[in-house]
Amino acid sequence: MASIFTRIINGEIPCHKVAEMEHCIAFLDISPLTKGHTLVVPKQEVDRLFDLDDETYVRLQLFAKDVSRAIEKVVDCKRIGVAVIGLEVPHAHIHLIPIRTMGDMNFANAKLQISNEELAGLAAAIQEAFNALI
Repeated sequence: MASIFTRIINGEIPCHKVAEMEHCIAFLDISPLTKGHTLVVPKQEVDRLFDLDDETYVRLQLFAKDVSRAIEKVVDCKRIGVAVIGLEVPHAHIHLIPIRTMGDMNFANAKLQISNEELAGLAAAIQEAFNALI
């Protein structure tokens, strides 16, 4: 059975896409820790990040780097925190989380409730910043 991320990649489930390349996609987390919390996902469905082949792993990391730069242009933050947890969805992915304090990275924190309209606007702004970078 395909993971929820594969279903998003295949267009079966909508997302707020911020960037896409041939082998990777990035979209806003719908239950974010902070505004702009983005998931960076390889299109190849592999459960664990470190099980990706070297080429895909490097592409994913470089893509995440570019996506983080775009997020920083749109979201007021001190840094972009990076987390790889992978317990919630069996598909390798990287969390990019705009942070002001270390506490912003605590996954036990209450998730933000952001309207679909605000998520769409935020995704469009990040996508525009990403496209300007590449």
